[in-house]
Order: sequence, then C-alpha cells, then structure tokens
Amino acid sequence: MKRLLSAPILLASAGLAAAQEAAPAAAGGVPALASPTFGELFRAGGPLMWLLLVFSVFALAVVAWLFATLRAGSTAPRALVRDAMDKIRQGDLGEARKICEDRPCPFAHVALAAIDAARALPTAESAALSAAVEGEGARQAGVLQGRAQWLLDVATIAPMVGLLGTVLGFFAAFQGIGSDLVASAKPVVLAQGVALAIITTIAGLLVAIPCMVFYAWFRRRAERQVALLEGLAADLVSVLLSRRGAAR
Repeated sequence: MKRLLSAPILLASAGLAAAQEAAPAAAGGVPALASPTFGELFRAGGPLMWLLLVFSVFALAVVAWLFATLRAGSTAPRALVRDAMDKIRQGDLGEARKICEDRPCPFAHVALAAIDAARALPTAESAALSAAVEGEGARQAGVLQGRAQWLLDVATIAPMVGLLGTVLGFFAAFQGIGSDLVASAKPVVLAQGVALAIITTIAGLLVAIPCMVFYAWFRRRAERQVALLEGLAADLVSVLLSRRGAAR
C-alpha cells in the first residue's frame, strides 16, 4: 500500500526535475514561434473559408439593411401618417390613397387596404373594416419580422460549414497518416489536418455568434415596429368609422 501511495509522488518529482532541467535549455536562446497572420490562417482553413467569408459579408449587408429599414421613419413616416389621416378626416379618400401610393411603406399598405375596404363597402360594419385592416396588418407584420430571419439562417448554416471543415480536416489527417510511408512526415500531415479542422470551426462560430446577437436585437426591434403599426392601424379604423358616422 505504501508503494502505491508513493508512486504518484515519485512521478510528480520526476516530472518537476525534468521541467527544471528543460528550463535552462529553453532559455538558452531558442527563438519563440511567430504568431500566424490572418492570411496564413485563412489559407490553412482551406476552400471552406471562402464560403464563410461570403456568409460574413452577406451578414454585414443584412445588418446594414436592417438598421436602415427597421425604424419608425421607415415603417410609418410621421409626415405620411399626418397627411393621410388629415385627408381621411376631410373625407378625401382619393387624395389619401394617392399620398399612400407615392410613399410606399408598411403603414401605407395598411392605409391602402383600409381605404379600399371603406370604398368597396360603404355601408359595412366596423367588423368588416377591421378585418380588412387586420389582414393587411398581419401581412406587413410578417414582412417586418421576417427581415431578421436572414441573420438566423446565416447563424444556423455557418457552424455547419465549420463542422464540415472539422470532419474534412480530421479525415485528411488520418488519411495522410495511413498513406504516408515516411515516419518523420507524419506529424506534419497530422498538423495540417488538425489546423483545417480547428480553423474552420472557429471561423464558423465567429460568423454565427454575432449573427445570433444581431438577430435577437433586430427581432425585438421588429416587435416594436409591429406594435407601432398595430396602434396606427387602430387609429386609422377609428378615423374611418368616425368619418362614416359624421357623413350619416
């Protein structure tokens, strides 16, 4: 039993002694390995790195597009809402329709559906008018919420591409070891395959993680725009119904 307990201690002591002996040799002027550049890492990742680069550029373009479109000024411009509501209150549905056609946006589409329903069903009840507005509002809400879906798609596909690079890298490594007859070259072949596996995995995650973050942020931003559109649609129905009641 004493021998079993002393074995780990002896091994630890031997390892410490070996490390102390190797320390002077390491400090004796052996140069440290230089860190690889981005270009070297990109080339080591293989052809799949080009596909991940395309995904990253596409994701950046989508993020810029969402910043420009998922905002109140694009969903329901204040000037458009004010002008359209004023014309509807005045009973000039034709001019209100023209204003909405000239400045297309989610609110304009909802307003056009409401105006067309009010024209086609002049004696319809409020439920019919509300149904027409809600149908177009739901379609526009789906469009707003679906814009951020592109980022979720990239965040889902990019890790799969990285995983494919991992499988291909290990496959190349083991295939090279099995076919290589020169024993001294085997570590080099193994290192190349492992590098391909690790680099593509890291690159896939580096593309996917920011996409997931931006997707979560833009999804909440789209929900706010949908809530804004729902409130304006309710106001639009109220204005149309009040105008109809005044006309009677």
